[in-house]
Amino acid sequence: MVNVKSIFLSNIDQVLNFHVQTVHFFPANVDFPPEIVAARLKNALEKVMVPYDFLAGKLTLNHQTGRLEIECNSSSGAAAEFSLDEIGDLVYLNPAFMQLIVHALEKFEDQPLCVFQVCTKVTSFKCGGFALGISTNHVLFDGMSFKIFLENLASQAFDDDYKPLSIPPCNDRRLLAARSPPQVTFPHPELLKLNPPVGEENAPPDLDFKIFNLSQDEIGRLKEEAKAATKATGFNVVTAHIWRCKTLSCGGSRDRVSTVLYAVVIRGRLEPPLPASYCGNAVLSAYTSAKCSALEEEPFSRVVDMVYEGAERMNDEYARSAVDWGEIYKGFPNGEFLISSWWRLIRPRYSCPVVYHRKDIVLIFPEIGGAGSNGVNILVALPANEMDKFESLFRKYLP
Repeated sequence: MVNVKSIFLSNIDQVLNFHVQTVHFFPANVDFPPEIVAARLKNALEKVMVPYDFLAGKLTLNHQTGRLEIECNSSSGAAAEFSLDEIGDLVYLNPAFMQLIVHALEKFEDQPLCVFQVCTKVTSFKCGGFALGISTNHVLFDGMSFKIFLENLASQAFDDDYKPLSIPPCNDRRLLAARSPPQVTFPHPELLKLNPPVGEENAPPDLDFKIFNLSQDEIGRLKEEAKAATKATGFNVVTAHIWRCKTLSCGGSRDRVSTVLYAVVIRGRLEPPLPASYCGNAVLSAYTSAKCSALEEEPFSRVVDMVYEGAERMNDEYARSAVDWGEIYKGFPNGEFLISSWWRLIRPRYSCPVVYHRKDIVLIFPEIGGAGSNGVNILVALPANEMDKFESLFRKYLP
């Protein structure tokens, strides 16, 4: 008889039912040729699948509660005749990278939640480097828990025997369950009630995409310009710079109000804090709003302060209120656009998302070069005329 268990998903997990596809490039290492790496990763995956058994589950709808749950019960890569240098500029997202990812199956109900293109052989290059394609449903992990999973995976790759994980996963999603009864104690303009029009779908706009780089020195200059701000961190100044440039590139009335969303990790903001090893999504959308005229005229330090104040709003009670709001309204984040940062997550030779075009999402991820590089790359997708304006403003506002 097959033992089946269902895993509760929080209201944050519920709205993140989509796959995140990434490609991670690693340089050659004479001690670890690709075939050895593949064998070790396969062995490591088998070992971590014990504590991470929910990765082998499938997403189901509980018809009694109307909630998504993970139901648990008890491909080979391909060699490529290229070196990493020959496949082109890794910084520029390449549609050919789609070949390095395992794609969706024909039947929705058979969709795996997590796929590594590493079962018998990782995709390898003649230089000895290799690429690891990973597709995970966002309900499994947020960025921090995915990073911990990869660290746990790596810890099992060097020994044949299983050894205890340094950070055993905590998969109790009820730690972020709504209160009973729900208590929405704040207005939440950053959230929108779920009420999609039936039978209406808008065609995606024709967008260009570009990668904009901010070097460590340029980020330092942004911090210096914002030195009067309360907290001129790298993230705050980069977010403020993107928000100002993207908002003003759209044109329109100077009285138009722009709302930018950005992810805030709530693990340490809750009382008590979540365990460091919490596997679920412990991220909520902070927001800040301003008129276009203010973004154009206010000192940069004030724009940075607005970003900081939006994140500081996210204390325990505000986070609990947002989770409870989701229990009542089944909604999703609502803003002009969202800034999603992968800046501090993973550092092989290079990691990047697979190409996609979303005007309402801006991605920040590390520049190529590994741990010694502290600049960022910024992926922006916009209509051609807005892209020209954005690029002009991006350089204009750099000190």
